Amino acid sequence: MLFSERRNTTRWILIAISFLIISLILWNTYTFFQIFKNEERLKMNLWANAQKTLENAGENTDVELPLQIISNNTSIPILMTENDNIINNVNIEEAIIKNKTLSRDFLNRLKNENDPILIEYGPGKFQKLYYGNSSLLNKLKYYPIALLLIIVLFGALVYNFYKSTKIATQNKLWAGMAKETAHQIGTPLSSLIGWVELLKIDNVAESTTLEIEKDIDRLQTITDRFSKIGSEPKLENKDIIAETLQSYDYLQSRFSKQIEFSSKSPNQPVMLFLNPTLHSWTIENLVKNAIDAMKGKGKLGLTIELEGDFLKINVTDTGSGIQKKQFKTIFEPGFTTKKRGWGLGLSLTKRIVEEYHKGTIKVLQSEIGKGTTIQIGYRIPKKGTTPS
Repeated sequence: MLFSERRNTTRWILIAISFLIISLILWNTYTFFQIFKNEERLKMNLWANAQKTLENAGENTDVELPLQIISNNTSIPILMTENDNIINNVNIEEAIIKNKTLSRDFLNRLKNENDPILIEYGPGKFQKLYYGNSSLLNKLKYYPIALLLIIVLFGALVYNFYKSTKIATQNKLWAGMAKETAHQIGTPLSSLIGWVELLKIDNVAESTTLEIEKDIDRLQTITDRFSKIGSEPKLENKDIIAETLQSYDYLQSRFSKQIEFSSKSPNQPVMLFLNPTLHSWTIENLVKNAIDAMKGKGKLGLTIELEGDFLKINVTDTGSGIQKKQFKTIFEPGFTTKKRGWGLGLSLTKRIVEEYHKGTIKVLQSEIGKGTTIQIGYRIPKKGTTPS
């Protein structure tokens, strides 16, 4: 417990440090952007003064420096206007200047990017200099967005790696627990079988030994299930409809008469590669879960449907129902709405259906206070195919 808490604390510290580093990078980028923007503003003021000098130059005016200032601008787009009419342009495509609509749109864009610089070239005579951001400034402007996208992508990759690692660890844990459980049950089970044989030799009442043998058979079934869930099970080509009904009928005979069982299925066999023991466990988990949801009283229905190459098994109850936001979480390990229980039944069922039998399982529909339908779906293989 202490190790887990320390690990969570370390994780949050790393997240906080990462967030701080990202914030500093974004802040520095914003600072650089403002510095470059101010520098470009100063350059445009110099450019405006140089333009003013050239327009007011006389025969003895030294225009070498103004001309050099003007010619050095090769990246900042400029539009000069007088009385809101464009009179000059710098670093702007000719196609834009020749088209009045495009040039007006471009002027509006420059107005939105920077405040104009007012040039008084004569008494009461004014021109306005509109300029845009240079290509370098635009790159710097969009750099934080690119950085955030890279960070989001990196975060998604880390999350997927962490999730897949966690799932792999859980799978190993599942397999280890299942094998260990089967092993632990197997030892006393062997002793029980021996004791039953001794009871028979001592002529103990047959009804007594018969009941004990039923319990032993049940324990052997459980051991077989756990041994198979902990390793790759052997799949057999079986009639899934017959296997499903057999498990369903077995459970029906062992539950209270307050549960009204019903079933509907095709009259034809449907062959599917499955493990009979694990498939029986799947049906048992769904039926028991439905009965728990109804608190031992209600209607429970099993419907098997054929739709083209797909077979669907629906288990419907009239229980308490499931909230829509829990449609996926009910299959996660540890999720349970009961006061007692580990929340492993539906998780195991999902593992058996999806990983071993290559099917799908989902909450088809549910309504609070009215009931739930859980659906298992399998693709029917073509004749002659073998399990993958």
